[in-house]
Amino acid sequence: MHSITTETLSIAAVFPFLADLPPWAETLIGLGLLLTIAWVVNFIVKHVVLRVALRWLPQGGPTPVPVAARLANVFPALVISSGIGAVPHLPAGVVTVVGNVVAASIILFIAMAISRAFSLGNEIYERRPDAASRPIKGYMQVLKIILYAGAAILIVAALMEQSPLLLLSGLGAMAAVLMLVFKDTILSLVASVQLTSNDMLRVGDWIEMPQLNADGDVIDIALHTIKVQNWDKTITTIPTHRLIAESFKNWRGMSESGGRRIKRSLLIDQNCIRFLTADEKQQLRRLRLIDDYLESKQGELGEWNARVERAGHDPVNSRRVTNVGTFRAYVLAYLRANGRISKDMSLLVRQLAPTAQGLPIEIYCFTSTTAWAEYEDIQSDIFDHLFAIMPEFGLRPFQDPSGVDFRLLRAA
Repeated sequence: MHSITTETLSIAAVFPFLADLPPWAETLIGLGLLLTIAWVVNFIVKHVVLRVALRWLPQGGPTPVPVAARLANVFPALVISSGIGAVPHLPAGVVTVVGNVVAASIILFIAMAISRAFSLGNEIYERRPDAASRPIKGYMQVLKIILYAGAAILIVAALMEQSPLLLLSGLGAMAAVLMLVFKDTILSLVASVQLTSNDMLRVGDWIEMPQLNADGDVIDIALHTIKVQNWDKTITTIPTHRLIAESFKNWRGMSESGGRRIKRSLLIDQNCIRFLTADEKQQLRRLRLIDDYLESKQGELGEWNARVERAGHDPVNSRRVTNVGTFRAYVLAYLRANGRISKDMSLLVRQLAPTAQGLPIEIYCFTSTTAWAEYEDIQSDIFDHLFAIMPEFGLRPFQDPSGVDFRLLRAA
């Protein structure tokens, strides 16, 4: 009895009425059948099995469906890999090449599924309350790089029909090249570890980095880059390693403290600074906020001046209340009475060194809120009031003369 070949069995035995066809026709029919079976398997897995499985999976959150969808591509590839040898009259070289390509494709599909599983793990982790302070996206990206590097070695080995260990043995000579190629990745990995371990940066932090024109909220922390949405809604992308190599300001401490600093000066015209007369002090007693201050000063200065008088010194040695000192006391009392100024943080009203633009009276305090709009509203209300109340103390703010001032001077 003569032996029956695989090709003859695959076509003639299954479909006897096709046994008399020419070889090329059998080959085309065999390829068509193989591709049809692969398509049917792909349809069943993706449109039947996955849809049934989808009903049992949670909705509205991270789902493993994308992982399963990538793994589903493996099944038609397995059909082609197993059935290509059954196609009659195909050259052995073609069968080998197709088998190697399909094997490489299966490796790629599996690597893509594992990569999507890493992304799914990151999405699930980001739902944790502490995810913003301890992001793992950078580590997941490192795992993906390692995964695809390993997959690339396996794919090349499958295409060349060589052992992966043989390819790995040649990587030692390429170490210097790999270090050069992945220099930024290595630097970024080290920077990500330092940023995370030292809790230097979180998603949602407001940071300033003027050298890179970054001033806004951190919206994404990845392995290689940090994305910052500036207040003008533009996006600045910062290399991760730059945050370690250079300085940046993180406003998280301000947000967590519950107060935002006001540090601004009023410029007083120094020509209007003088002692207060008795009538002026009496008039200022109408201001409830400094009534106690004037009362205590009157007693303190009365004792001092009494000693000066008893000693027979010239009255010029007496102490008197100034309008600028009384104004400082009023500003301090006004801030302490303001319910929107924090009482648990530093609160100062002080003089700075005189300048050509006048005497600066600096207000240093903290609001009881960190919201930007409320902060600006509180600050504006404070200075609106202080500019308006200043003439009650015989003071006036300093500003450079304008064209109106020159016209009034000329008219006079």
